[in-house]
Amino acid sequence: MTYGGAVLSVVDPFYGLLIYLAFAILRPETLWPWSVPQGNYSRIVAIGLLVGWTLRGFGNWKFGAARGFVAILIGYWSCIVISAIGAANQTVAWHYVELHSKILLPVLVGLTLIESITQLRQLALVLVACLSFLAWEANLDHLQGGARIREEGFGGMDNNSFCIAMAAGAGLAFFLGMHVKVWWQKLACLAGAAMMVHATMFANSRGGMLGVIATGLVAIYVIPKRPLELSLVAAAAVAALRLAGPQVWARFSTTFASADTRDASAESRLDLWRDCWDVMQKHPLTGIGPDHWPLIAHEYGWPPGKECHSLWFNAGAELGFTGLMLLMLFYGNVIYHCSRLCGVCSHRDAWFSDCGRMVTTALVGFAVSASFVSLDALEPPYYIALLGAATIMVADRAHGTNLAPTINTSALARDCRFA
Repeated sequence: MTYGGAVLSVVDPFYGLLIYLAFAILRPETLWPWSVPQGNYSRIVAIGLLVGWTLRGFGNWKFGAARGFVAILIGYWSCIVISAIGAANQTVAWHYVELHSKILLPVLVGLTLIESITQLRQLALVLVACLSFLAWEANLDHLQGGARIREEGFGGMDNNSFCIAMAAGAGLAFFLGMHVKVWWQKLACLAGAAMMVHATMFANSRGGMLGVIATGLVAIYVIPKRPLELSLVAAAAVAALRLAGPQVWARFSTTFASADTRDASAESRLDLWRDCWDVMQKHPLTGIGPDHWPLIAHEYGWPPGKECHSLWFNAGAELGFTGLMLLMLFYGNVIYHCSRLCGVCSHRDAWFSDCGRMVTTALVGFAVSASFVSLDALEPPYYIALLGAATIMVADRAHGTNLAPTINTSALARDCRFA
């Protein structure tokens, strides 16, 4: 896949993009360390992708309804760079810039390459397949008596970060399963969603559990109110309640414990957020610098390297209110527009409404669970946002309506037939 994908990228860079995203999620070196040596697999594919992208004239930059998303992406990226320029530790700051550039550049490139619903489906299938495979590995380890995710994490992620990826992927997989027509693809997607939900339970992550609950509630709200869909939701709810054993319920119940009975982990999060808020007030514009909170945590009485356990407070402390606002808009813009697509169904293809449901549920689940973990470099949410923004863009082109700066759902509805 590495060398074949790099060569294929020169001919058709979109396939190089899919391979790059697959490697970013699977992380082959950590998934199969006994057979895959450390190497520059993603970098090799990325080089082929960028060469092919350049030969294609840098793709199509007519983003239409997604141009607001692109402006936010570039603004957030620029905010990281500006914050890094004034950071105290330049090595740490520019490593952070490099890490995020490896995520944000493919998102931008992907938007210029995607032109059809077929490509959007392929992107969704790759994301769901990779996340489902990780869930399969985690469930297999659990059924064999292991506790790898809970004790070791995966791919440089702790159990909380892994579960947040699962919480986002569950909504994506469920609604992709509702969309596809081939029976084995439908079964595979729904099974993947079930495994992702189960993984958040035995991995002992309260943030992941909250994310799954948020995903489920949004799914109930946006799903078509027809017997088949409602029966699937009911079956999923029953299965989730059955899979949650006494330990899961006991762990989850501590999320809402009172101050007197709250455990040390939950109590420390509140103290960390309070300290991050203090940093945000002292450095409101550009923050203290990318990835710099762990460097100053000891100044607030925490052990050196302590994370603040919230994506949003972490972004505010390190990038200032400007970076926090842009990061929230990065996801919020996609959620808003995709939620408006949920009730619209094209007579030519139901993709637009189905993908609206996929992305809305996935990113809401992510946003809730990310409130409890610092994971600004977690790739899947960025790529789910890419899927949503690209769907908005293709919907604009396909229907010939002026969807920017807001989606004109009434205009789309006139060209739609509801099942």
